[in-house]
Amino acid sequence: MAQRSGSANLPLHGGRVPPWLASRMTRLGTVISRAIVHHYGRDELLRRLAHPFWFQSFGAVMGMDWHSSGITTSVLGALKRGLSPLSGELGLHVCGGRGRHSRLTPQELVAIGDRVGLDGQALARSSRLVAKVDSAAVQDGYELYLHGFIVADDGKWVVVQQGMNGENRQARRYHWLSEGLTSFVDAPHAAIEGKGQGEIVNLTDHRAAASRQGQLDLLQSLGPDGIAGELAKLGDDGKRAVAPPAQLALPHLEMPGHHDVRPADVNLRRLHGNLAAAADRGPDDFAELLLVPGVGARTVRALAMVSEVVHGAPYRFADPARFSLAHGGKDRHPFPVPIVVYDETIRVLKSAVHQAKLGRDEELDAIKRLDEQARRLERRARGPGVEELIAKERRMSPAYGGRSVFGEEPPMSDEE
Repeated sequence: MAQRSGSANLPLHGGRVPPWLASRMTRLGTVISRAIVHHYGRDELLRRLAHPFWFQSFGAVMGMDWHSSGITTSVLGALKRGLSPLSGELGLHVCGGRGRHSRLTPQELVAIGDRVGLDGQALARSSRLVAKVDSAAVQDGYELYLHGFIVADDGKWVVVQQGMNGENRQARRYHWLSEGLTSFVDAPHAAIEGKGQGEIVNLTDHRAAASRQGQLDLLQSLGPDGIAGELAKLGDDGKRAVAPPAQLALPHLEMPGHHDVRPADVNLRRLHGNLAAAADRGPDDFAELLLVPGVGARTVRALAMVSEVVHGAPYRFADPARFSLAHGGKDRHPFPVPIVVYDETIRVLKSAVHQAKLGRDEELDAIKRLDEQARRLERRARGPGVEELIAKERRMSPAYGGRSVFGEEPPMSDEE
């Protein structure tokens, strides 16, 4: 049976991803996915996508708003654009999306099934059931507006879908994983993200099995009119007497409403481990990889965080804000996206994955050593505080080609 892995609050955030960032998210998300498949296999990538903490960190390292619900749409869009041309190589297919694109998911799945030899009708049924469960069986006040379905050539799949609550300006993301799934209506979620909103009627909770059976029994014995009569007899007192069962306790990732990255949002010990690993391994492993003068050391720091996204254990993703310190954010939080660094990160990763595909793993192994070194060093590493690091990044932003939705960062004046 699939396991839930956590929950979180996701503030709704307006705006669109600018084309200059969307194209880079596509390239970076694709090459990270290829690295994960190379090291750990296709099934592991599906497991990562079903993990809400990892998913949020994945979006943050790609320069999206680290705390917001917009990560869901932008990450799924980037993967759909980037992985579709590689479906023959990786055996992965990304379907669905937001709004009208979500409603096309069943047709996309049928077409994929015909092309690769899967039961497309069964996949389409799974897609519809997942949407029905999260929109009808889990009555939590969130209206679904996004549905992404990623399926592999062997029929395994993951679903990431999201609902919004307009009144409280929050979103809830739902993750499903076919691995270990035995029932669509008995605790099927790999994870549900989003803080509880009052009393939630969750008929998929395994403790609600008796309730589900009781509803069927009532319908068969009384019929619709009989049920309506019984409900009328309950009145207000009856309603108050029947308390809903408590929800399962889940690890909870609280995404704050503030947009800026604050010290409390970052695990400083792990951040110092990332920085120390970049300083320690960079000269040894990357002397021949980094060819652009002046940005080599900064790119290695970004690669240290990307390496953790590829190799890190699930428990290491409880602070998605830390991963925004790799490539900033489109709204200048924590700092403008450093285009020169971002492009260099993509170049190094693409080269490493390409060489690994040819049987030469030296470059990709060098990136992996950044994560290994970070975990060894974080117990004793020391470094700048979060505010100091962000201030330095903003000062250096023009030199790194800093860019945001507000435009390019202007050069600093002599007074600054």
